[in-house]
Amino acid sequence: MDVRPNPDPGRAAPEHSGAYLATALSLAVYSGVLTAWTVYGIRQGDGNAWDFLEGMFNPGASLTTQVLGPHEWAFTVACLVIAGLALAQRRVARSAALLSGFVLLAVSLREGLGLFDAAYRDQYRHDPLGGWALATRGLGLVVALVVLLAMFPATERRRGVHPSAPGAADDPEAWWRRSSRICGVLFLLMGLARIGWAVRDLTGVGTDHYLRAVVDGSVLGTLDLAAPTEFTTVGSVLVLFVLGVLALPGRREVRGALLVFAALELYVTVRMVVWLTVTDFFNRSFETPAGALSLATTAYALAAMTSVVVLAGGRGLGPYGGMRTEGFRTAAVGRNGGL
Repeated sequence: MDVRPNPDPGRAAPEHSGAYLATALSLAVYSGVLTAWTVYGIRQGDGNAWDFLEGMFNPGASLTTQVLGPHEWAFTVACLVIAGLALAQRRVARSAALLSGFVLLAVSLREGLGLFDAAYRDQYRHDPLGGWALATRGLGLVVALVVLLAMFPATERRRGVHPSAPGAADDPEAWWRRSSRICGVLFLLMGLARIGWAVRDLTGVGTDHYLRAVVDGSVLGTLDLAAPTEFTTVGSVLVLFVLGVLALPGRREVRGALLVFAALELYVTVRMVVWLTVTDFFNRSFETPAGALSLATTAYALAAMTSVVVLAGGRGLGPYGGMRTEGFRTAAVGRNGGL
């Protein structure tokens, strides 16, 4: 008979069920809107759904005209996954939902700053899809506020975990601290590499224009729901450093955010690897120091993000990444019930 105070420590406390439900519905609605934009892009393009599916992993294969980009496609799937976890009242969804809320808030603030430009506002009025695009931005802001306001107070104490002797082989806390620190180091190193490439890009486009593109939606001069490279680069650097610092002390609460962001980065990296393969970049990468360094960075990103996904999403993990103690007990019992 299970006499633990909480047989399912991965489930949120009942008093937070409203917050998790509101988060699930909000993210599901927003992902539905992004899916609608994706379907619209497929129907307006010269290709079909199969071309789009191939283009999701091969940038040179898609013949469809897309309103969104690969980052938005990945974010759509992430929102659906987080919504499902939140609907199931899983505590791991909290940090992942907070991460998505901050991303949506940053996108909304960037667009809001761009709306101070009169010419940019005129584009919303004259473009046939301007009203829908603005409504999507407004919905993103509402969803961001709902998720952040609902999930920030939804903190709870750890429950249902049996303590082990410090340093014991079956100590779930020690296991997660080690894994979390590895994830933190991998994220911080990836952030440093991204900073190096961003500084290199600054020399080509100018610091003022680059930084304006990060925070001002009117810089590109066109209505585009796909985030520019400058915004995604700086945003990824910030997330890598914030999550890396939070993971170093072994915080259990950061597991969901680590898993989701590493999966997003892994998808973008795999797509880049496919592009480098079809363009024969690998055979020419060592012709210049920059090419060799780019190849090394890509290889590290592929290995590091895969490692984080495995460490943060292992089957034996508890609600925040620690090994479930019942798993150790089962492994310790012999076939006939003996130790």
